Amino acid sequence: MECPTCNLQDTTKNGSIHNRKQRYVCKDCGRQFVENPQNKRIPQQLWDMVDKLLFEKIPIAGISRVTEISEPWLQQYINQKYEYVPQQIDISKKGGA
Repeated sequence: MECPTCNLQDTTKNGSIHNRKQRYVCKDCGRQFVENPQNKRIPQQLWDMVDKLLFEKIPIAGISRVTEISEPWLQQYINQKYEYVPQQIDISKKGGA
């Protein structure tokens, strides 16, 4: 089995996924993968478009329909982005009052 990331054949079996398909792990780069995946990776260009749509305050359901990314994946992505947003706001007074 060849690793899709580094193209080496130094892989081992590593359990199975939810539909009992064999999972492999690359001994060189650590990437986990399955042979002939049915779900494809979402390209960075599409995630960039999701960011723009979120900035426009389009609902998750609408973004999901347009990008064909499932709502749970979108929610997970949004939650990960939200972790890096500062939770405290600094407020300063204007003028000398």
